[in-house]
Amino acid sequence: MGSLALLLSFSSLLFGVAQAAVDDKTKLGNDTIDRTLTLRTHSLYAPYIDQDLQNRWWDFGADAYVNTNKYIRLTRNRPSQMGWLWSRLALTASNFIIEVEFKVSGDPSHLYGDGLAIWLTKDRAVEGPVFGSKDQFTGLGIFLDTYANDKHTYSFPRIVGILGDGNKKYDFGRDGDGQEIGACSANFRRTNVATKIKLTYVKDSFLDVKIQYKAWDDWSPCFRVEKISLPTNPFLGFSAMTGDVSDAHDIITVNAYSAIVSKPDDPRNKHKKSSIFASAHPDAAKGGSTWLGFFFKLALLGGVCAGGYYGWQEYQRRKRYSGFGGGMGMGLSGGGGGGGGYGMRSAGVGGGFNDYGGKRY
Repeated sequence: MGSLALLLSFSSLLFGVAQAAVDDKTKLGNDTIDRTLTLRTHSLYAPYIDQDLQNRWWDFGADAYVNTNKYIRLTRNRPSQMGWLWSRLALTASNFIIEVEFKVSGDPSHLYGDGLAIWLTKDRAVEGPVFGSKDQFTGLGIFLDTYANDKHTYSFPRIVGILGDGNKKYDFGRDGDGQEIGACSANFRRTNVATKIKLTYVKDSFLDVKIQYKAWDDWSPCFRVEKISLPTNPFLGFSAMTGDVSDAHDIITVNAYSAIVSKPDDPRNKHKKSSIFASAHPDAAKGGSTWLGFFFKLALLGGVCAGGYYGWQEYQRRKRYSGFGGGMGMGLSGGGGGGGGYGMRSAGVGGGFNDYGGKRY
């Protein structure tokens, strides 16, 4: 039974590796993300803080507070609130994916605001008027704006991406209209499913923003920008603000990944993981090695099955041989014993001899 369990575990691992190799690949335009590596320094989960009421990788301040079972609340549903959450270390990955689960909630009336922001900027933890952070920032701001300061042809809530150069001021009166690199309208407030936003960035190639707010694992495209470059080693941050109208703004989880990317016109994927399952077939880039890899894995699995079966047979054979030796010892003891008690003790000794290969010690 032990050999059979080991065999099943190895088989699951074998096909699990093969499945992971397929699932890790994500096609985005002309780029393919081969695999991702979790960035622990820029990810965040409950309970958010340690015994010293701090987090090793993150700082939070102003009106923000932590509910260790649920969220980091940047603002309460009260007027004139402001809070922030910033990574302590800069993001050094050139290509990355950031997935944030957040929640914007409050009264069901039509008056609520102002919204929250996701930052990838050179400065960190500087309070200011732009959703709780500084104006004239250098880097990227993704604004989840819930209050319209002006009349527009589009609806609110709205997601707006703005790339700052350190000099450009945010146009509050027009809600950044005309300054955006991309935007979309999405009613992410008071939803029945977990609301998430996903930023995928490949240096000098593209920025892709998607949002989940309609149904679980239903990602709606928001905007995509080609040929974009963000500042090197930005800090990741979140901030929120309320004015005369208010909402509660919560950050629930942050999942950050470094992305390893290959392009279809690359002569060779230098980032591809080398393993015993990899094939050196010259048509590998065209998918020609798929069947070779499959048959190799099938043959390897067959070898493992045969080895496991042989081991099980050998175990059974030795078990039978061991039982035969023990029976002989008991028979001889019973024949030579003058009483039942002596015969039983002799049988025990005979069994002991058998356990040591029939030799007396």
